[in-house]
Amino acid sequence: MPARRIVALAGSAFVVLAAEPLFVLVDTAVVGHLGRTQLAALGAAGTVMTLLAVLGSTLEYGTTGRAARYFGAGRRTAAVNEGVQASWLALGIGLLAVLIGELVARPVAEAVAGGSGLVADEATQWLRIAILGLPGILLVLAGNGWLRGVQDTRTPVRIVVVANLLSAVASPLLVYPAGLGLTGSAIANVLAQWVGAALCLRAIRTEQVPLAADWAVMRSQLVVSRDLVIRALAFQAAYLTAAGAAGRMGAAQLAAHQIGLQLWEFIALLLDSFAIAAQALVGAALGGGAVAAARSTAWRVSRYGLVAGVVFGSAMAAGWYLIPALFSSDAGVREQAHVLWPWLVAMMPVAGIVFALDGVLLGAGDNAFIRTVTVVAALGGFVPLCLLALWLDWGLSGVWAGLAAFIGVRFVGMVWRTRSGRWLVVGERR
Repeated sequence: MPARRIVALAGSAFVVLAAEPLFVLVDTAVVGHLGRTQLAALGAAGTVMTLLAVLGSTLEYGTTGRAARYFGAGRRTAAVNEGVQASWLALGIGLLAVLIGELVARPVAEAVAGGSGLVADEATQWLRIAILGLPGILLVLAGNGWLRGVQDTRTPVRIVVVANLLSAVASPLLVYPAGLGLTGSAIANVLAQWVGAALCLRAIRTEQVPLAADWAVMRSQLVVSRDLVIRALAFQAAYLTAAGAAGRMGAAQLAAHQIGLQLWEFIALLLDSFAIAAQALVGAALGGGAVAAARSTAWRVSRYGLVAGVVFGSAMAAGWYLIPALFSSDAGVREQAHVLWPWLVAMMPVAGIVFALDGVLLGAGDNAFIRTVTVVAALGGFVPLCLLALWLDWGLSGVWAGLAAFIGVRFVGMVWRTRSGRWLVVGERR
């Protein structure tokens, strides 16, 4: 596989992936200067929204793999139809999630925030507004899925840049001059998500394919997504446990955990750009029967992921003092951020390889293995260490040791699976 094609797809994915977490980082910085309570509330409520969005991302990953195989076999219309059906699913699931979310917002916010009080009050208010944008989030994920599958490197960039630039401007204006505080942050989130959704639907219409719902295709997508949903649940069970443990350690720990987690997710998504390139290219290669190209792509993107992880890790190490200060003026929060910082830096090179190979196996449709290794890493490493950190008073260092274990177990499993070659199955469908 030519290196320039990998770089082109990864570069496009890099911009798309960077835009949303950049907005979240800006939002975190804006809210952080409102005070410790507001930042902790954003951390609690934001964790819940991330859970819902990540569950929806199974549509994105499943759609990319299926669309890529059709595209590699020369059937573009069938590839785009995967996007149409994924969009119908996104809309239905999103609306159902809004109804349920509005009903359970308060008890969920209290559970993550560590009980009732000002943090839980603020988190509930933010969550009830932000959840209105969930159907928009899922529509954007579905749109990104089929566009990556047909190796369109431009349209996703235009969509995400327009939507998030608009929201990045709106957030500080609504929080401060408009005087809406944390509520303004939630409104800005919803604005970005629905603008992005409208642009994704417009992209489908330009393809001139039938827009009717096809229940047979949607059922197939749900079957493919089943293992990815379990994988996503394992991810979020671990992250919710970590947030809950940090919340029970204190507001300063939860606020610092929010800063560290947003930085981690931001860099993880940037490293994931190689995974997305691998997913599209491996899926297309296997759809066209090119086993050798799929294998070479797997190891090449792994090397790129390692280099990127070293670069990002070095940047975080250099900014260990300055970066936390950008997000909070609270000395206690900054002190706790410094506790987790060594773990944040050390994980990045290994994570670069893990995320690249994750994309390889997703592109190959090896979803059952990905599910299993993620569940083992989450429930056998991440969750137990987080709980021990709370019970044995290890502090945030123990919580982040759990995240490091999560990455380490997945690294071993992904490398073993890729070397085995069992994922190299050719054809339009796995």
